[in-house]
Amino acid sequence: MKSYAENKVAESNAPVPRRQQRFASSSSILAAPAAGPRNTGAPAAAFFSWRKIGLGVFAVLLLGGCSRANSAAQPPAEKHYPLTGEIVSVDQAKKVLVVRHEDVPGLMPAMTMEFAVSAGDAAVAKTGQRIRAQLVPVKQGDWRLEQIWLDDQASKSAVAVQANALRQDTLTRGKSAYREIGDKIPDFALYDQDGRVVQSARFAGKQIMLNFIFSRCPVANMCPASTMKMMSAQKLARDAGVKNLELVSITLDPTYDTPGVLKEYASVRGIDTSNFSFLTGPENAIKDLLEQFGVIAEFDGDLLKHTLTTLLIDEKGRIVHRADGSTWEPKEFVEKMHRNQT
Repeated sequence: MKSYAENKVAESNAPVPRRQQRFASSSSILAAPAAGPRNTGAPAAAFFSWRKIGLGVFAVLLLGGCSRANSAAQPPAEKHYPLTGEIVSVDQAKKVLVVRHEDVPGLMPAMTMEFAVSAGDAAVAKTGQRIRAQLVPVKQGDWRLEQIWLDDQASKSAVAVQANALRQDTLTRGKSAYREIGDKIPDFALYDQDGRVVQSARFAGKQIMLNFIFSRCPVANMCPASTMKMMSAQKLARDAGVKNLELVSITLDPTYDTPGVLKEYASVRGIDTSNFSFLTGPENAIKDLLEQFGVIAEFDGDLLKHTLTTLLIDEKGRIVHRADGSTWEPKEFVEKMHRNQT
């Protein structure tokens, strides 16, 4: 993984800050660093380092240097309490769930009550579902739920079994974990933006255009640009008569990007999700997929430093094209889809 990353980093865009800050970048691997001070922990900073690749060849590794705003300007941290329970009713218009929950240690006994939720969580929620979430008490208005996940045993088991198998596969492959052009993609199971379990086998016989993003990415030429290009490729492929295409975006930040968050991410952008899935799940499963697809992503405090990769996978599950960074054009992927169409 390390050797691949060091050899591909010149083709990748800058790693990305987790919080919304400004960012300086350069698209040329040998260009001078963009203007701006070296990272000192202040917002809107960026710093650059050089890495040696091969025999005397150097590439620029751009590292996003944004950090949290000054702590003096931050509101007091809100307390969060783990909650589990069953959804009794859903009011999407008011963005309210009525939940029959178990005891919340240190806060309150089991009872049935209303909770405010996000638009995405309200859209995903269904009466009768078991959920786990973080409860945030507030002084005024309905207490709210965040980080909502389905908590039914069947779904958890299906995802966990596949995550364990993926972990073993990554360990067994060792230094050969990275999937080259021509290799088949690994099996996986994650949750989509509707909270459904999605097995990789669901895409059998279809072409897949796959990338990695995260919902809070603030840098216009990183995740937002990649999502716009995926949307453009979706339209171009439809216009070109490509009928067996599935687009898949897997989150780099599964702790924050729950199904509800991804549902809202797609909704506010007007994305057609009939053949476009946004996936999330256990952090260990995401990490194994990143390793096998050769994507760098790691947190450094509040910074999520990552590269960008977009893949085209054929009907037999083989990787047939790869573009690193965000300078690729949707038409190049669609042209390859057309040639691979069966």
